[in-house]
Amino acid sequence: MFTGDRSGDWLYGALHAAGFANQPESMHRGDGLKLTDCYITAAVRCAPPANKPATIEFARCRPYLIQELKLLKNIRVVIVLGKIAFDSFLAAHQENGGVVLKPRPRFGHGASVVLSNRVTLLASYHPSQQNTFTGKLTRLMFQAVFEHATKILR
Repeated sequence: MFTGDRSGDWLYGALHAAGFANQPESMHRGDGLKLTDCYITAAVRCAPPANKPATIEFARCRPYLIQELKLLKNIRVVIVLGKIAFDSFLAAHQENGGVVLKPRPRFGHGASVVLSNRVTLLASYHPSQQNTFTGKLTRLMFQAVFEHATKILR
């Protein structure tokens, strides 16, 4: 995911700087990228028209996310990229039997929530061109989220 696009440039650069990737970029499947203590997934598994997934696409793809979460038994930190990912993760967490706090956690860049299973959910704005070109998300802001994750894991 994100391989060879500008969002990927941001993501893999941040993963590399935080020690989760062996190189700061990923251009194609066989480019030698190795992730350490890191797993990348998505709430929607297709590229929808105009890059705007419909509600039905989230519903159709959620079982995959739920199953991945069941298989990944040692998760301690989850970083979500954008509000869509935040909402999708919380829904999958609940469907997996996890408790979502009341009042429901709110998305915001840098938000941090400890969930019922002691997993820390960290939120970042999505590194889309819309966010990075306008300065809504800077590299320092983005990197800070990954640095927060490494501190939690220590």
